[in-house]
Amino acid sequence: MGEAGAESGALLVHKQLPAVLGKCVENGARGVTGQRMTYETYFNVHLVSDSTGETLNAVMRAACAQFDNIAPLEHNYYLVRSPKQLERVLREIEAAPGVVLYTITDADLRNRLEERCREVGSPTLAVIDPAVNMLSRYLGLQSAHKVAGQYHLDAEYFARIETINFALQHDDGQHTEHLREADVVLVGVSRTSKTPTCVYLGNRGVKAANVPLVPGVDVPDILTGPGAPLVVGLKISPDRLVQIRRHRLLSLNETPDAAYADEDIVQQEITEANRLFARMKWPTIDVSRRSVEETAAAILNIIQEHER
Repeated sequence: MGEAGAESGALLVHKQLPAVLGKCVENGARGVTGQRMTYETYFNVHLVSDSTGETLNAVMRAACAQFDNIAPLEHNYYLVRSPKQLERVLREIEAAPGVVLYTITDADLRNRLEERCREVGSPTLAVIDPAVNMLSRYLGLQSAHKVAGQYHLDAEYFARIETINFALQHDDGQHTEHLREADVVLVGVSRTSKTPTCVYLGNRGVKAANVPLVPGVDVPDILTGPGAPLVVGLKISPDRLVQIRRHRLLSLNETPDAAYADEDIVQQEITEANRLFARMKWPTIDVSRRSVEETAAAILNIIQEHER
């Protein structure tokens, strides 16, 4: 059922859903089956950018993560740089009123967007303005108002492309003879998110490689001998790894009871990996409940400490 927002006039849709994962409102109603019910609030979020929209998506998701039982309905508009393009966006906003987040540099387009949104009762937020204004006051400088200013094809951009290529070329123990060139080498048993973490680090300008720990196979000497690069061990709890591996097997239409996901075998793999980490005195990160982004952030901290 639809319900108008008390202050903004935003369209909020509350949908009653069974709490199938065990999460429910403390005083939630019970459905006809006796299941406790929870309410989820659906609302429109319009993300309007004159560039790629990455900043908007990151801010919106970080903000929405602070609220329980909400489901933002994303409407994405990228590369909006002309009045004609903006008019199409405004028609979409009028048809589905909601929150509007934007990163638009052109003053005329910004004013037009904000004016029309006020008319339909949709609140707006220029998400990078607070940061730009703060820097302007601190530095005593005016901003240059560059569209997609962070995406210049400069030396830093091409260096980042190279670090991503490095991660792909040195994935899963490939080309170990070049590992001394790495800023960091991730080591861990299978399914500890080594590859996506390396690619993410590559996008942050870090040369990252990874080497899997395979039962009965020694790690390359280059990681344990003189002049070894920085190595970070990725740890994980046995129950979490079993869960991930069984899900992987099911996605491949294979039986989840294979040795790859056997609890005793997984426990042995993890024990041997942890002994190796301790013996080599490598810094470690527990990835059991971490996202790739959180793991990468922890690794960046380790790299900074290592370079001091």
